[in-house]
Amino acid sequence: MALAGTSKVVLGCVAFGIFWVLAVFPTVPFMPVGRTAGSLLGAMLMVLFRVISPEDAYAAIDLPIIGLLFGTMVVSIFLERADMFKYLGNLLSWKSRGSKDLLFRVCIVSAIASALFTNDTCCVVLTEFILKVARQNNLPPQPFLLALATSSNIGSAATPIGNPQNLVIAVESGISFGQFLLGVFPAMIVGVLTNAAILLCYFWKYLSVEKDQEGGQPAGPEVVADDEVTSHRFTPARMSHVSSLNPDDMDCISEPIVRSNSVSTSVNENLRSRSVNSEADIQLAIKSLRASSMSHEMVEVSTVTDRREEGASSRKFTRTASQQRSVIIEDSPPSPDINGDKKETEVAEKKWRVFVWKTAVYLITLGMLIALLMGLNMSWTAITAALVLLALDFTDAQACLEKVSYSLLIFFCGMFITVDGFNKTGIPNTLWELVEPYSRIDSAKGVALLAVVILILSNVASNVPTVLLLGTRVAASAAAISHDSERKAWLILAWVSTVAGNLTLLGSAANLIVCEQARRAQFFGYNLSFWSHLRFGVPSTIVVTAIGLLIVTSY
Repeated sequence: MALAGTSKVVLGCVAFGIFWVLAVFPTVPFMPVGRTAGSLLGAMLMVLFRVISPEDAYAAIDLPIIGLLFGTMVVSIFLERADMFKYLGNLLSWKSRGSKDLLFRVCIVSAIASALFTNDTCCVVLTEFILKVARQNNLPPQPFLLALATSSNIGSAATPIGNPQNLVIAVESGISFGQFLLGVFPAMIVGVLTNAAILLCYFWKYLSVEKDQEGGQPAGPEVVADDEVTSHRFTPARMSHVSSLNPDDMDCISEPIVRSNSVSTSVNENLRSRSVNSEADIQLAIKSLRASSMSHEMVEVSTVTDRREEGASSRKFTRTASQQRSVIIEDSPPSPDINGDKKETEVAEKKWRVFVWKTAVYLITLGMLIALLMGLNMSWTAITAALVLLALDFTDAQACLEKVSYSLLIFFCGMFITVDGFNKTGIPNTLWELVEPYSRIDSAKGVALLAVVILILSNVASNVPTVLLLGTRVAASAAAISHDSERKAWLILAWVSTVAGNLTLLGSAANLIVCEQARRAQFFGYNLSFWSHLRFGVPSTIVVTAIGLLIVTSY
């Protein structure tokens, strides 16, 4: 594809430049509209400038990826409701030997989870939780957020279901799941270990500060309690820059207690009507029952006190809480706790329902993974699992669907249109035609040049369009050498385009998810800036890519 007309190239570059600036710097002073509005603005300009037609703009939206992201978000919400974070917290803290060991565990867990659940899902689910773990241990959040983002990208390269570009490669190349795994998995393991070593060296001084130093100041602005981690609740990513309380969490704020009878009734009704809750919700319900009992006791105290004050004509006094309790004990006749056994029975039944429901959630998730491993459609498999979970919940799905990050889905739609318009200018294709004769994979220089081209295009035009643009061309160039070279070329493209996401904050959607989730974290948020990511991402990406290429090309 040759370069388009001069006006189309210039206007397309302007529209893509505006999108790129707003995606990297969502709080840019002259237009602080955020990333979601920035992606829509870039898409709109591509259509207004006639770089892309309205029909082509709609066709540019990759619905399978949107459906995959939506389905995995819903599954993620159900997994966190099933106390996955409690078990994950036990895994990360089990016989932990300090901050460096915790950082290494974050790298390994996020890499394996990304290979099974895709890197975007891993980052959506784990960002706020890992941020809480860092705050709990009074550690700086930056190394752990970088460990999550970079290790998720590296880990997702191991399987065809790890990320969207791998799915495209697996479909177009016809490489089986086993061949893909054998070709990239060793490079992934070495890459994750190398990335963890670079992280430890880069943040060694910060991770060496003991959190319990006498007279020392805490490393973070807040310290998170243990129950705050084990009872963690997933907060969806929001693709904007305004820092505020998450409206999805406002349901955690309870109404002030006015009447004990109404509170007790509402708690009992809550136990009957809410069919699915976690163990933490059970404990919260028990505490609410106790609180309602105490409220009822205080009403009785107030009644007894008022009666005594009415009867006393010459003297007034104020009793303490302990004195008032003694008045109740002395003046009130003993009443048997008739509802005690009933409440215990309700709690026991609720625990059993929660156990059955949690088992169903994990079995459905396991079934989704098995279906993906069998090669079924990735997007429809995730959507089906999400719909089955919503149906088996036996409650109104509104509360669950409200936690889906629709702003993130809209951001992806705008990005697809903007990138497709940029590709229609012919600039990426022209770049490939210039380097194609020198990027054949039968020489070390050719492999190195091909890797550089993939790295640049993956960070400018994103990795999925890069794979769509270069995939067939790279494969055709390698097929002229041998059939094994063609397969090797596809695996090189998969490895480099995935690891390239670690170069900059914009290089991977997983990076943006980590950034926005951390920024939006309630009360203990952290701003992972573009430059802080770049300072670590550049050396890590270069080293990991080079080491992985040596392993992949030797397969």
